[in-house]
Amino acid sequence: MATAEQERREVRAEAKWVRSSARKARLVVDHIRGRTVPEARTVLAFSQRAVAREVEKVLRSAVANAEANHGMVGDDLVVASVYVDEGPTIKRWRARARGRVSRIHKRTCHITLKLAPAENGAVAARPAQAEEAPKRRRRAQAAPTAAPAA
Repeated sequence: MATAEQERREVRAEAKWVRSSARKARLVVDHIRGRTVPEARTVLAFSQRAVAREVEKVLRSAVANAEANHGMVGDDLVVASVYVDEGPTIKRWRARARGRVSRIHKRTCHITLKLAPAENGAVAARPAQAEEAPKRRRRAQAAPTAAPAA
């Protein structure tokens, strides 16, 4: 029973009220889902998006939770699941011409990351992306015709 319990063991960390829209954060977390912790750290370190720093903090927190509370080795873990939910939207007003106002929506999100041990010391295969876009086919170009023999 200890092995079944260990297989199901997941460590999670959560960041709430992150000042970024959920849509922008989902673009980043899609790159690390199913990867090992060292790979995920590398991907986040080289990401150009600002929310990648927040995702990296959540990843570091989950690894620290696994090492401190469950005695796991951080580099042997895999990002089992990571998802981003919408948080509350802060509404502000901006003055416009002729005494009017426009709404400004400052969106927030909640980032949840779950780590699990890799199966049998091997790296888990990355889940297939949902129907990757098919590659565009080049139009079949007409083969050059040979000049008629004179």
